[in-house]
Amino acid sequence: MKRSSPRTWGRAHVLAVENLVTHYGPVEALKGITLHVNKGEIVTLIGANGAGKSTTLRTISGLVRPTRGTITYEGHDLTALPPDRIVALGIAHVPEGRRVFPHMSVMENLELGAYTRTDKRAIQEDLDRVFTLFPRLAERRWQLAGTMSGGEQQMLAIGRALMARPRLLLLDEPSMGLAPIIVESIFSVIQDINRQGTTILLVEQNANLALSVAHKGYVLETGRVVLSDTAERLRENEAVRRAYLGA
Repeated sequence: MKRSSPRTWGRAHVLAVENLVTHYGPVEALKGITLHVNKGEIVTLIGANGAGKSTTLRTISGLVRPTRGTITYEGHDLTALPPDRIVALGIAHVPEGRRVFPHMSVMENLELGAYTRTDKRAIQEDLDRVFTLFPRLAERRWQLAGTMSGGEQQMLAIGRALMARPRLLLLDEPSMGLAPIIVESIFSVIQDINRQGTTILLVEQNANLALSVAHKGYVLETGRVVLSDTAERLRENEAVRRAYLGA
């Protein structure tokens, strides 16, 4: 899969996570994470299960409250904001496992994605955009989400997030449990979304796939960033190749 053109490192940060510490009860899941995302980038977090990748996204989106550290997005301090305020500022989160509403239709799921908005004309524009990106959702707009395939539910989860018109999209394991041909389609759309102007922070267990579409990446181990670089350099790094790329 062809990667988009690389961005420079010197831009102002859209998202700045500084020394982030997060606990689940007594367990310290994040141990001082620092990462930066620039406008227009796809940035990926890679690492083994339990490294803290999903916790990082959950903390950014307000689903988990950090113990210490700061999260700044477009000049706004997100550290103590509730999730709905964070969505209203322009961040949408597609969680691991898709989490669509199974007893609601595709249309109802998509409409819920725009729950913070009142601009009806723009909402219709975004609905048209989602149906252009994912024609299968248009075909199944009145189907119950729970009766759809895993790939279709992943499309719906991404589409629902896009209905919030985010400037920053958090994607957690979009390839999980999907057939290779569906994964290729999903990641092609992710690149289209990025080219249309949405910045993306991507968590993906398939490190080779993630680095093939990202501009830069961070390697996490047990709640810490141990390496960061351009995606191209990470793919060439011998330690990364041995640990995550099957080399």
